[in-house]
Parts: sequence; structure tokens; C-alpha cells
Amino acid sequence: MSMSRRDFLKGAGTGAVVATAVGVDTAPVEGAARELKTKGAREVPSLCYYCAVGCGIVASVADGKVVAIQGDPEHPINRGALCSKAQAYIQVLDHPKRLTKVLYRPPGATEWQEKPLDWAMDQIAQRIKATRDATFRETEDGVTVNRAEGIAALGSAVITNEECYLLAKAMRGLGVVWLEHQARV
Repeated sequence: MSMSRRDFLKGAGTGAVVATAVGVDTAPVEGAARELKTKGAREVPSLCYYCAVGCGIVASVADGKVVAIQGDPEHPINRGALCSKAQAYIQVLDHPKRLTKVLYRPPGATEWQEKPLDWAMDQIAQRIKATRDATFRETEDGVTVNRAEGIAALGSAVITNEECYLLAKAMRGLGVVWLEHQARV
């Protein structure tokens, strides 16, 4: 017996109408259905971190853990649609090898050490200052340039226009001239 797709859809539609008209009891099916993993979860709007597009996502969070991700229909870039990378983003969040602590390997060492976040931030600030002081040029060929040639900055797809503006201002304040964005890399 061969059945076309059209015949199948006609039969399925007719069966659904008849089942509804006759009053088929769906309570056993509803009772056997699994409870949704997003039931009672809080929806948190966010951005996808994969590429420079910056698509909006809605993460369903229950018990401090992301249980589902879907496209944000209110976001002006993707309007609820997600690419395959964004759809698989939850696997990155739940991966057992995902780093959640600061790791530091001192020069010459072979083992990583766990360090507090405040220590890491202080180290980054000290190294930026040392690099700026060592590579800052005030003049070149008699012309004032005021630039730090040993530092570059790379923007991110997940920051807002306002955050991008502040990052650019901070870098220009340090004298950084090599500003780039993830979209062009």
C-alpha cells in the first residue's frame, strides 16, 4: 500500500477531529508525560558567546543551573532563531572540563595552582601597568604620539555598545592604539 504525504495528513487530521468530537480521554497520556524540565525555572535573557553576531538567548535556570536555552524572540538581531552552535551552548555550560576557577602556572613550573580571583585581577593590573610603562612612547620624530605600543585590545561580541564605548575609552586612556573587535578576527 502506498500512501502519499497528503493522504497521511488528511487521515491524521480526520482522526484528530473524530477523537475530539467523540471525547477521547487523554488523562492517561497526560499522566504518563514527563514533567517539563523548565517547569518552575526562571528565564534569564543573555547573549550567545560563540561569534560576533551577538544573538539573544533566553536561558531557563532552575536550582542555579541552566536547564534549557532558546532564542530570544524579542532580540532585534536573531528574533528567536539560533544557529546550531548556540543551540548546543548548554553543553559548554555543563561540560565537566569547563574551568570555573583561576589557574596560574608560575614561570618554570610544570603544575597549575588555584588562585583567588582578586589575586588574578591584581596581577593583570600590575602587568598592564608594567607593560605600559615599558613600552609607552611620548614622541616619534618630534611629533607627540603618546601611545603604548606593547598592548593591544580585543573587543567582544557579548558586550553592549555602551560597554564597548567604555572599553575603547579605557584603552585610549592607556594609550593603546591597536583596538580590534572579534567580528573582524
